[in-house]
Amino acid sequence: MTTVEAIEEAIKQLPQPDLTELQRWFADFYGDMWDKQIESDVNSGKLDNLAAQALAEYNDGKATEF
Repeated sequence: MTTVEAIEEAIKQLPQPDLTELQRWFADFYGDMWDKQIESDVNSGKLDNLAAQALAEYNDGKATEF
């Protein structure tokens, strides 16, 4: 059994309150990972091209507000 399979089996055994707590924790954990990745991508310049395209479209009147 792999580690992931063992974790999956353990999760299946959790009572509902613990499962809810795990879900909340994992959402926070994953959100923090996502934030760090975006920050890293911004700092490294990976998103510069996309930002330039978006600004160009906005300045050309091709963007609309919701």
